[in-house]
Amino acid sequence: MTKTPAFPTARPPSPEKHPVFDTHHGFTRTDDYAWLRADNWQAMFRDPSLLDSRIRAHLEAENAYQTVLMADTAELQKQLFGEMKGRIKEDDSTVPMKDGPYAYGSSFKLGGEQPRYFRMPRDGGDEQILLDGDAEAEGKPYFRLGRVDHSADHRKLLWAFDDKGSEFFTLRVRDLTSGKELPDQIDATSGGGTWNAADDGFFYTRLDDNHRPSKVLFHALGDSPQNDRLIYEETDPGFFMDVGGTRSNKWIMIGINDHETSEYRLMRADEPFAEPKLVAVREIGLQYDLEEGGDIFFILTNADGAKDFKIMTAPADDPVRANWEELVAHEPGRLILSVVGFKDHMVRLERKEGLPRIVVRDRRNGEEHLISFDEEAFSLGLSGSYEYDTEIMRFTYSSMTTPAQVFDYNMRSRERVLLKTQEVPSGHDPVHYVTRRLMAPAADGELVPVSLLHHRDTPLDGSAPCLLYGYGSYGIAIPAAFNTNWFSLVDRGFVFAIAHVRGGKDKGYGWYDDGKRSHKMNTFTDFIAVAQHLVAERYTQHDRIVAQGGSAGGMLMGAVANMAPHSFGAIVAEVPFVDVMTTMLDASLPLTPPEWPEWGNPIASAEDYRIIAAYSPYDNVADHDYPPILALAGLTDPRVTYWEPAKWVARLRERKSGTNPVLFKINMDSGHAGASGRFSRLEEIAYTYSFALKVTSKLEPEVMGKAEIAKGAS
Repeated sequence: MTKTPAFPTARPPSPEKHPVFDTHHGFTRTDDYAWLRADNWQAMFRDPSLLDSRIRAHLEAENAYQTVLMADTAELQKQLFGEMKGRIKEDDSTVPMKDGPYAYGSSFKLGGEQPRYFRMPRDGGDEQILLDGDAEAEGKPYFRLGRVDHSADHRKLLWAFDDKGSEFFTLRVRDLTSGKELPDQIDATSGGGTWNAADDGFFYTRLDDNHRPSKVLFHALGDSPQNDRLIYEETDPGFFMDVGGTRSNKWIMIGINDHETSEYRLMRADEPFAEPKLVAVREIGLQYDLEEGGDIFFILTNADGAKDFKIMTAPADDPVRANWEELVAHEPGRLILSVVGFKDHMVRLERKEGLPRIVVRDRRNGEEHLISFDEEAFSLGLSGSYEYDTEIMRFTYSSMTTPAQVFDYNMRSRERVLLKTQEVPSGHDPVHYVTRRLMAPAADGELVPVSLLHHRDTPLDGSAPCLLYGYGSYGIAIPAAFNTNWFSLVDRGFVFAIAHVRGGKDKGYGWYDDGKRSHKMNTFTDFIAVAQHLVAERYTQHDRIVAQGGSAGGMLMGAVANMAPHSFGAIVAEVPFVDVMTTMLDASLPLTPPEWPEWGNPIASAEDYRIIAAYSPYDNVADHDYPPILALAGLTDPRVTYWEPAKWVARLRERKSGTNPVLFKINMDSGHAGASGRFSRLEEIAYTYSFALKVTSKLEPEVMGKAEIAKGAS
């Protein structure tokens, strides 16, 4: 492997080793760095000042170390930040969506980090600011708004915020006439609520101490939260839960699910003290979603072997499974993603042959039509409507070269009205760029889709650097959408590539099944195969590829680093889920029981233990000459806890051969999503891109001097 530019000589943090042993199914593991997990992690997520001083010292030493190693990129980071900020319309706003006498939207002010929510008269007029995110965030190192929902009578606003990064959201209620907050305040919620029909109370989900949505409650305005009525309690820690309403405000829906099973309970919105009724009992592997359709519900389900889903209907007053009737049959290879119901139409978003499609169905005669698009690869999103009795629905379109466009579409006349095209203030001409869709042969003969973006003048002779992004878990498909940040790399000669590996639903539900649990290894070998294909097609060379992924995609980065370290010039792992085995063995962690259907349960199953042990990045670190690795994390992250990358980095440094550095940057004021402001988030991206540019530079590195970093936690 061609050596990357030198980093300055500096001593990395070297945490103490305190071996901890665990034995399962006859296998014993040793973890020298388990002490980096705070014993009081539940309390620390709510109040980061409670972090153990020895752990804090180590994390701060890691930040000091990476600062030294990246010091020569400081000016580049500023330049990248300026470029990316210049592509954002600072005072941008959404196209307001009509609801009764008003139209509601959100906007940013010049220099603003947080959105503002506004409304105006339905057919135009002066804006009324309902909530100013910048004002609410003032003086707080971290602030993120949750769901913002106006009441049906348009007199109140239910909104949520998180000011720790731990995703424990506080709910507030604002009087829209006076602009003042009502005394109602509820802590430790999942980030949103749903009004009842009378708009004098709301339903919400309460998180327990382990950050699990365990209870749905109803809060009557003006009452003490201690008196909130328990509507439903989920006792199985393996299930997520949320509560929502329908656009007509007739129904309250409690959704309960893990990664392969779902269940709904229904109640009328005008009966907040009624017992919710079960729709279809949870059955392992049975998934279904409900969408209101007047006197019926549309039911999107995989029942009866419909692997790529079908659409059923059932009477709204009795939608039990025995009353389900087929409306849109299952078609293998056509994955139905979502359904939106209107008075006279039904719209579905589906994916076929790797590309999204929007299909409109006339409920009066059953006729269907497809909304067509011209580009080779693109992304679609359904925005729907606040209103049910309407002929107009909204959708968004973009591609890797085409900025996002917002359309209103008349489902009866089929007229498409362009409302807005994403503005790039610094300029963007699609003719200067090329986007392509490749198919990379995997080891077992499957073809892995690859979305590519590069400048038209980039030489395709193998000399170009490449950022190769991957995820491949939870059935999440990575869209070939427009992202202004990518052009800071592409304009510098990078090829930007997305590997649509197994574990996502990019080629249907089977693509997901073939990348989970016992088939998880396909996710990793697919990504390596994509890297090999890009080299074979002379888009790049192995030592010019910077692999990037976050969260479960960070696990992908850790796995391919172990399996094929010489296939990549560098690795960027953001909030990486790298200590898979330890986390899946700990049922007390926030997401562990709900994750067992995705990864397996190594506590109960020796086979699941064996499968996870074969790829868990932390457990498979070896004496490899790893490429330079950059790990990023957030202190209060409840999804991928900070100690996973902290431990992984320590073990990599201990066991690896070669001189390539391992860097770890941790945001001490944020969680899973990183910095909360739109511009502060760009600073993090600029840092990551400067690392990618540094390690792929052909220039001789400048001598940056020597530095010593104190041993962390020693």
